[in-house]
Order: sequence, then C-alpha cells, then structure tokens
Amino acid sequence: MISIADPEISEDEFDRVQAVLESGMLADGPEVRAFEEEFASYCDVDYAVATSNGTTALHAAMEGLGLGSGDTVITTPFSFIASANAIRLCGAEPVFADIDPQTYLLDPDSVRDILADRDDIDAILAVHLYGLAADMDELAAITEENDLLLIEDAAQAHGAEYQGTRVGSLGDVACFSFYPTKNMTTGEGGMITTNREGVAERAKRFINHGRTDSYQHVEVGHNFRMTSIAAAIGRGQLLRLPDLTKSRRQNASRITDRLQETPVQVPYEPENRKHVYHQYTIRTEDRDGLKEHLSDAGVGTGIYYPKCIHRQQAYADIDTRAPEGESAAAEVLSLPVHPNVTEADIDIITKAVRDFYSND
Repeated sequence: MISIADPEISEDEFDRVQAVLESGMLADGPEVRAFEEEFASYCDVDYAVATSNGTTALHAAMEGLGLGSGDTVITTPFSFIASANAIRLCGAEPVFADIDPQTYLLDPDSVRDILADRDDIDAILAVHLYGLAADMDELAAITEENDLLLIEDAAQAHGAEYQGTRVGSLGDVACFSFYPTKNMTTGEGGMITTNREGVAERAKRFINHGRTDSYQHVEVGHNFRMTSIAAAIGRGQLLRLPDLTKSRRQNASRITDRLQETPVQVPYEPENRKHVYHQYTIRTEDRDGLKEHLSDAGVGTGIYYPKCIHRQQAYADIDTRAPEGESAAAEVLSLPVHPNVTEADIDIITKAVRDFYSND
C-alpha cells in the first residue's frame, strides 16, 4: 500500500536526540531556545515560542493577543477542529465564514458579509489549508479597515509563501504544528511566530504556568512547553525542510500532469503563492467510489475533512451557512504526495485514477 503519509527521521536527527539524551537535559532548555531562534529566522520574524503541539500554539497565541471571554473570531468551518477549539479554549467564540471553492481557503467576500452584519468581531483566524497560503492581502486589508487582529494557522504550511514572503510573518501572530504527518515534525510540537514582543512574552508566560522567574507566577497558565528531545528533531528537520518541500512540489507537479485528462479537480496554486502540498487534494463527485477503487489498487488516501466544524456536535449551537465548505467536505480526497513517494508510486496512483474514470 502506498501510504498517505510517511514520516521520516534522518540519521542526523537520531544523533541529535542521542546527544540530548546523553546531556540529561530532556525538558525545556537550550535546545528549545536554539530551535526557536532558528525557526524565527526561517520565517523572518523577531520572535518564536515553541509549544507542545499545534493546538497549544494556537491557544497560547490567542492568550498572547489578549483574546478571551466576550471576544469573537471569524474563521473557516473547513479545517481540523483545533482551529475552532483554540478559539473557545481561550474563552472567545468562533464565527464561521465560508470558503473559496477553488482554494478551500477562507473567502474574504464571505468575511466581509459577516462584518457587514456584525460589529462585535475582534479577530480573523486564517487557515493555510493543505499547504497553500490564504488570501492574506485581502484579509489584511479587512483587518486594517475594521481594526481587527489577524492570526495565521500555518499548521499545514511550513515554508509556504505569499507574494514571495513565507507564512508565519503575515499576521499579528502565526502558529505551526509539528505532528508526525506534517511537512516537518518533532513527533508532537508547535511553534508561535510573531513580530510583536508583547505577544511573544505573554505567550511564553502562558505556556509556562504564567511564570516570570523561577517561582514567580504573575498569572494562571499551563504547561505547554516543548521538550528538548522534540526540539532536537525539529532543528534537524528544519535544515531539511527546503529539500522536503522541493520533493513535495515535484511530486505534486507530476501527479497534476498525469491527471489533466481526468474529470477530477486538481489543486489550484495562484500565481502569487507557493504551495507546499501538505496534502495533494483532489475533488470529485464520486469521492467514495474513487477512494475504494484506489484502495483496491494499493493506494492509500485521506479525507481532510469529511465534516465541517459547524456540523460537529461540539459546535451545533452555532448557526452557520457555509454551502461551499459543506460541498467540499463531501467531495475532497487527498492522494499521497510526501517525499517518499517515488516515480513508480506516482505511475500507480495516477493510473488508478485514470482507470476509475475510463471504466465509467
């Protein structure tokens, strides 16, 4: 079976972990500080704060911005539920706008429609889904016009670019995940990036029990710290990220070329953006039939995501109309695109897709 994901830990990363184990400094420490500095440099921002996972990064970032009870945040309903959960975890409430059916990203026009009806919005959380940056020019213009905060959920978009600028530096704050299936991993881990010193300092305190010094706690916080073991893996992965991204983009290009004569909708990459293909997501009306056919051909697939967040029981109390999001949830299917996918694998994947439609 050609797997939908295949996390890869290099020999260098094994060596880095071994060095940490031998040092005895396994928890938060100098290794984490070094990873933060290197990731901040990669994203061309002033500050980075490492956390235990992508969800805690989102939660701590919102705490760093001062969002809380009584605040509202517009976001997409077509994402992993962590995007909305983090909003509620800090005490705020999500408001769901619809998506652009071509990119699957937050639709600025839908955001504007909400703002035309409501005057209680405090922030926008844009998700860079599948490895493609959201329409940050439009969203930034909206936030400036309405005096709102702009948050990037870049959990799936390490190295993605908008107008030649890497995500992670395009909003007031950004958050990344290093889950095993992401474009780079630490096993579990997250990162907050920002150019705002106050946001970074508040987030740093929040992930460390509100601590300012050894046993000085100025507010209530959590233990959301990253371990040195995770940071050691992340530092090695960050060095390899450009090559990993190149492989994903090459694989995506080959798959797209070979699916041109099929009726599936292939991923769209606007001219002003660089897609890093966390997922290679196609769209078809007979999603379930194609998924079964691919499985029979030895091709693993994934559905990200089969149900919009506002259709989840946890958010059933929110009245939302998102027809584009719900349509996408019924039709999207992701194919293997990770760096370990070979040319022979691509032949198998694309032949199986073509065969499915030739047999209709």
